[in-house]
Amino acid sequence: MIVRLGYVAMSTVIENASPSRTMTATNFSKIADREAAIRKLERLGAENLHNSLRLLKHNRVHDIMVFRFSSKLIPLIGHELLQGWEPIAILADEFREIGDYVKQHGMRVSFHPDHFTVLSTPREDVLTNSIADLERHTAMLDAMGLGPEALSNIHVGGAYGDKEKSGERFVLNFQSLRPEIQKRVTLENDDKTFNSLETLEIAERVGAPMVLDIHHHEVNNNGEEAHELWPRILRTWEPKAEELSQADPGAPELPPKIHVSSPKSESSPRSHADYVEAGPLYAFLREIAPLTPKLDIMIEAKMKDGALFKLMEDMKQLPGVTVLNQASFEL
Repeated sequence: MIVRLGYVAMSTVIENASPSRTMTATNFSKIADREAAIRKLERLGAENLHNSLRLLKHNRVHDIMVFRFSSKLIPLIGHELLQGWEPIAILADEFREIGDYVKQHGMRVSFHPDHFTVLSTPREDVLTNSIADLERHTAMLDAMGLGPEALSNIHVGGAYGDKEKSGERFVLNFQSLRPEIQKRVTLENDDKTFNSLETLEIAERVGAPMVLDIHHHEVNNNGEEAHELWPRILRTWEPKAEELSQADPGAPELPPKIHVSSPKSESSPRSHADYVEAGPLYAFLREIAPLTPKLDIMIEAKMKDGALFKLMEDMKQLPGVTVLNQASFEL
């Protein structure tokens, strides 16, 4: 099994490269000249996109082919104070430059919309905002010129007092999304509400690939081992692979993806530690290796790319691991 490692949004190695500089709505409102305030937002957005490209170049130097963009690339996008503002179109050149770089180097990129993007909600206003957020994430990937291989990962959402009804609501609301949005979505199990099995059942119903978070699984499960669900999780990726192959037979494969992190402490088992413990991940990989030719792993640790480099150092000490480059190995 060939494993590629990636990380989330920001670097702890590269200084002054934040892709999520922002402005509060309060500070925006304090600027008397509205047009000047909007131009400032656009400059911040352009800087965030520039820093995202810097991070991609940093990743290429270190053989990192898997990366998640910040969802805060454009400050205050979607805020009620800025109705009618179209920053994605205004920053089209910056988005296109990022997409060109991604395609040129065969990178895998994604988004993870914020926790308030929930399709299981019973509130119409929250649902409307959630759909708008998914539309914006899709628009950004479209502006980059990326195809359906570039995805947005979400959770099912809250239980709202009745998990079964919430799951049904998610299915109905997901199926009401535009097909272009549906094709961009993956589903991830969470650490408190919809566990791996429940998320998998919903993913199978709506035809979305499932991203297994093995840390979330450890703190929220029905007693089954994560590797026991893996054959079914793998099958959720098969339609996506077929779709991409039909669209472009020469396109790179899109392996299944998982998330990995480690608990911060025994007293705070759901919080993410600075780094990833190699042992539990290694044990899981050994279990699934016979079924899984290729796998991408998103590291959700506080030290970001620093955690990736440390995990590579730890993994290469383990039996059966062959290092392929700075960010991938074979098991």
